[in-house]
Amino acid sequence: MSPEAQPFVSVVTPVYNGEEYLAECIESVLAQTYQSWEYCIVNNCSTDRTLEIAKAYAQKDKRIRIHNNSEFVGCDENGNIAFRQISPDCKYCKMIHADDWMFPECLVKMVELAEAHPTIGIVSSYRLTNIRSVVQVLPYTSRVIPGREICRTTLLGLPSVFGSPSAMLIHADEVRRRPHFYNVANPHCDMEACLDILRERDFGFVHQMLTFERSHPQTESSRGSRYGFTSFGRLEHVTKYGREYLSEKEFASMFKKRRDEYYAFLGASVFRNKEKGFWGYQKAALCRIGYSLSPARIIKAVIFEVFDAILNPLNTLKRLMGKLSHSVDGVTK
Repeated sequence: MSPEAQPFVSVVTPVYNGEEYLAECIESVLAQTYQSWEYCIVNNCSTDRTLEIAKAYAQKDKRIRIHNNSEFVGCDENGNIAFRQISPDCKYCKMIHADDWMFPECLVKMVELAEAHPTIGIVSSYRLTNIRSVVQVLPYTSRVIPGREICRTTLLGLPSVFGSPSAMLIHADEVRRRPHFYNVANPHCDMEACLDILRERDFGFVHQMLTFERSHPQTESSRGSRYGFTSFGRLEHVTKYGREYLSEKEFASMFKKRRDEYYAFLGASVFRNKEKGFWGYQKAALCRIGYSLSPARIIKAVIFEVFDAILNPLNTLKRLMGKLSHSVDGVTK
């Protein structure tokens, strides 16, 4: 794709106190082999050197601009503000979080696939998380997949192939048509956005390593693991989109499965989770999707947890070792 033929891409980075990794993120945008882009850094009232770093790069490259929020907002709302900064001339937009970065061919490979298949609404790829390769379960021949098909298989339990926001290129029309791209009430609003967009669009996947994401204790995903964002998010997505993509039989089966997984997490949390506001969050989250917290299900899950620990001590040890390994990996730099 010649530079003259390249559609314009808006790259955005929402950031709060990102001085440690922001320069690396910006450098990865500057290193793109793709030429037709602009870059907007959305500073969320940072109190460290974030703004200073962003200004230094903006002074050197006119393609970089800065938006400063007038007041501090939540992480996902800052993402919404970032998407509102995209150029009216752009055809695609690419979010890259300040902790993350792109390999040099990221934009060119993603845009080439999207341009070859105009029905695509979202493009993703393989990615690195810390030192681990995140392996998808798509066959190599699967480069363009009907949106409704990939959403159905995702809701049926296929590991998510969408990736984090940093792993996705999105058709700008899909951003513009939504006043608020992210539903900030949902901790997994990036997944919800995919399930919404792919009702009418196809999904593209580049079988190359194109992005890097950094997981560490200060990230929102680390907080989410303590609050059960993943187990609740799966329940919420099945509740909200299950009947859109699944048969009634499939919906009933997956709803029960996700509900039981969520309550298993809550049962284990009775002993392990000391987070302030934990139970208040669970009540509010369930209320949002039309349910209430069931003490009976929690008690049942607690009893199962106790008996499992007594009867299967080896499994308990493996779980603890797995969590320890994840924690060590999360702080690896």
